[in-house]
Amino acid sequence: MFDALAVAPLNHLLRANPWARAALQPHAGKVALFRCLPLETRLAVSDSGKVTAAAAGALPAVTLTLSPGLMLRVAARDETVWRDVVIDGDTAFASAINHLWQHLRWDVEEDLSKVVGDVAAHRMMESARTQQQWARSSGENLAHSFAEYWTEERPLIAAKNDLVHFNAEVDRLRDDTARLEKRIEQLTRR
Repeated sequence: MFDALAVAPLNHLLRANPWARAALQPHAGKVALFRCLPLETRLAVSDSGKVTAAAAGALPAVTLTLSPGLMLRVAARDETVWRDVVIDGDTAFASAINHLWQHLRWDVEEDLSKVVGDVAAHRMMESARTQQQWARSSGENLAHSFAEYWTEERPLIAAKNDLVHFNAEVDRLRDDTARLEKRIEQLTRR
């Protein structure tokens, strides 16, 4: 079921990026199994470099196993996620899939321009980028405000300067204790 849902958007991206189809063509006829239990998706590469839903019994050339947590990182475009994916099978095919994941992007503005025109699509995307930047900076400001509140107003978290001072005091107490032990040891020997 999920195989058919994945094919159309992937082929849309592949049609818009000839380099991506060229990267997949050497793997024509191979099946990739994407496993995120309880879901599995089997996709086969066609001769043209596009993908199709593979037959249910088709043996995969490569199996990529992801946990639900990794899927969230994939959706967030985390560049380090590939290190945690479990890969079984054809590593060259897996490398091609990784390359596509890192470099294949949807040109939303291009697709939107076909519906509303170039100027309107550009303005809509600029507006979306501005709102995304505003949301990011608002989130950072909120985090800084909470951190300041919890360190200054309601000390739930220790401030950095307080931790540095505390660590220096602990070090000084340790050194003083060590000197006192040495002095007591010298006095007991006499």
